[in-house]
Amino acid sequence: MIAANKESQINISPTEVINILKEGNKRFINGNETKKDFSAEVKGTSSGQYPLACILGCIDSRVPAEIIFDQGIGDIFNVRIAGNFVNTDILGSMEFACKVAGSKVILVLGHSQCGAVKGACDGVKLGNLTSMLSNFDQVINSNQYSNGERNSQNGEYVHLIAESNVKNTIEKIRTESPVLKEMEDNGEIKIIGGMYYVSNGTVEFY
Repeated sequence: MIAANKESQINISPTEVINILKEGNKRFINGNETKKDFSAEVKGTSSGQYPLACILGCIDSRVPAEIIFDQGIGDIFNVRIAGNFVNTDILGSMEFACKVAGSKVILVLGHSQCGAVKGACDGVKLGNLTSMLSNFDQVINSNQYSNGERNSQNGEYVHLIAESNVKNTIEKIRTESPVLKEMEDNGEIKIIGGMYYVSNGTVEFY
């Protein structure tokens, strides 16, 4: 994705943006990334920004959104917090990205082997981390998993909670942001989810 201008951002559809992200991930997996001229991208975006997507991802160092989707400077808004959940500040950031700055897609991106999810599964207590991990309580408490231990040693359970967290986060965006819900209902944006696999670099889109 070459950094969009205002006209191209207005004219592109949410579905086309999703396809751009999918194709970018394919290039990343296959080692066919586009050549980047970061100096040119800095210059080209110095007077304004027109990103096509807003990606809510985890802070995990193995999941850098611009790289795994083969994007450059000015192409995407990148919101990162451990465990890719939403709160009021993040919702406000997304509203800015879409309603004010014109992005067409919100992608909630979870990932395999997520440390925040593992911590929540184990009920970790540590300083401010204790409060942060409470954001996963709803997903954990509502999950009916009974096929083994409900802790971080059970990879199947951890993955299930990570997937459920993505889906729960999408629903929270819709219920807690009337601005974004209205935009989605009007076809102006799409709110989707995905899972990144740290073992092979693949993004599975939901």
